[in-house]
Amino acid sequence: MSTEPVLSVSGLWANYGATPILQGVNMNVAKGEIVGLIGRNGVGKTTTLRCLIGLLSAKSGAIRVLGHDMAGQPSDAFARLGIGYIPQGREVFPRMTVAENLAVGELIGGPAGKKLYDFVYQYFPRLKERSQQLAGTMSGGEQQQLAIGRALIGNPSLMLLDEPSEGIQPSIVQMICEVLKSIRRELGTTILLVEQNLDTILAISERCYVMEKGRIVNEIEKGMVTANSVRSHLSI
Repeated sequence: MSTEPVLSVSGLWANYGATPILQGVNMNVAKGEIVGLIGRNGVGKTTTLRCLIGLLSAKSGAIRVLGHDMAGQPSDAFARLGIGYIPQGREVFPRMTVAENLAVGELIGGPAGKKLYDFVYQYFPRLKERSQQLAGTMSGGEQQQLAIGRALIGNPSLMLLDEPSEGIQPSIVQMICEVLKSIRRELGTTILLVEQNLDTILAISERCYVMEKGRIVNEIEKGMVTANSVRSHLSI
């Protein structure tokens, strides 16, 4: 049986124009892990996720997903391989209904992949209740549920989340954390999330990579993700 990580990143460099942002990022995420990518604003966390979903081409380095070499591939190739992405700010389609937004998630895993509408409605019943509502009229917390549901519809092997707690009331954040843990437990989904909220990091991350100035500078190992350890690396 293969022990290759679901996600393996080696020597990843990426620029915005002439400005280097990522400067040799290395990380590995095994099947079924929930891993946090933490650090201060502007250190390259979102850029890392954008490279891992094909929205930004890396200057150099390797990205392997489920054993496939994905460096330089377009974003639709990442989606067909089974990667779901929940961007910062959610980015739902505001003039489309909830149902239409969820249908976009069918692209994940390709047309032959299993679609998880029942699972999504089980954990986010509000989406079923409001299936014909325009996404742009929903609250921030509801839109975040929709963004996660959209990524989940295609039964992804790997989910990438960028600041899932941003701008959402604590009770909804707690619910989303429980749903993400259920997704991992019931589906075996691997999760990598960028996060700065201490409570969210502690609630869900089993281990964390610490990023500074475009590099992974430390790792908080499994069993060591505590308030003190996270604060010490974030200086908060």
